Amino acid sequence: MAEGGEPTRRRYRVENIRYGKRRFTPLRRAVRLPVWGDLGIRISTAVLLIFLVVMIHWWDRSGLVDNADGEVSFLDVVYFTMISITTTGFGDITPISDRARLVEAVIVTPVRFAVLFIFVGTAYNFIIKHSWEKWRMARIQEQLNDHVVVLGFGVSGSEAVEELIERGTDPECIVVMDTNPEQLALAESLGCNVIEADATRDENLEAVRIAAAQTVLVSAGRDDASILIVLTVRHLAPYVPISVVVRASDNELLARQAGADNVINPVRFTGLLLAGSARGAHIAEYMADLASVTGRVQLVERKVLPEEIGLPLTQLTTGGVGLRIYRNGKACGFWEHQAEALQAGDVVVEILPSEHDEELTE
Repeated sequence: MAEGGEPTRRRYRVENIRYGKRRFTPLRRAVRLPVWGDLGIRISTAVLLIFLVVMIHWWDRSGLVDNADGEVSFLDVVYFTMISITTTGFGDITPISDRARLVEAVIVTPVRFAVLFIFVGTAYNFIIKHSWEKWRMARIQEQLNDHVVVLGFGVSGSEAVEELIERGTDPECIVVMDTNPEQLALAESLGCNVIEADATRDENLEAVRIAAAQTVLVSAGRDDASILIVLTVRHLAPYVPISVVVRASDNELLARQAGADNVINPVRFTGLLLAGSARGAHIAEYMADLASVTGRVQLVERKVLPEEIGLPLTQLTTGGVGLRIYRNGKACGFWEHQAEALQAGDVVVEILPSEHDEELTE
């Protein structure tokens, strides 16, 4: 992969130029209040204010005069209210008493401005704000960097996103791509950026700046589709970590050959849990506890700290239980002699109490 890195980068730049003129589907992000909900609230408020003025005019109809027939009916009151609210007057119905004129000055005039602001605000929300939000999301899409891209939002993908959010990842830093609008609606409700597109197409992956992503999670639901997506991602992003879910053990090697850094087989993991439960009642529970941030303990992978260099894996400064180190791409257990002295560049895997457990303890 290293030998083809530079040609791949050149090809990626060429494809960026070629696809730069295309218009990709922009990202979406859930808003706090749906458009129709906001419209309903605005219209209801305006109708309520108009109804209030109608009732006030009807109660004080003795202070009004109809220059046409001299009688002020309820229809005349409604007509006069609408004319007053829209700031247009024809002079056919006029206030003649001091109280009626005071009502027009103190009550009707502020209501007139309120209704005007409501309709102006509605126009702003539907035209200006909508256009601004669309433009803003397009700019965010162009400037995505160090984000998490989730390709496929099925059972595994949705669980992964929820766990990421539980672990403290900002939903706005997560981009979910899927072809199912219903699944995207669920991701959008979590606060994630979503885009409806096919993850096997180069231009769609470029639209979410796949080469600038922090990591890519692939869970297409089918092994063949997942492996094809991994191939496409690795072709566009040679150095981005890729994790993929495959369900057939035969496809694990293919997924790694396609460029996946981590291959997760849920069927095999389930088998491990079942086998663990056969050896002890609490082994499977502890393994599940390690995998979830909501448990009492959690697995943490990090680089060795400067103050830990030279110390054994059993004496980590974080207070965690060291399990394994990765040195020059090789895994070393805590019982091996390589773990007796940590070196610069080592990657440590340790067990720490989870924040959730600390909150419960407090």
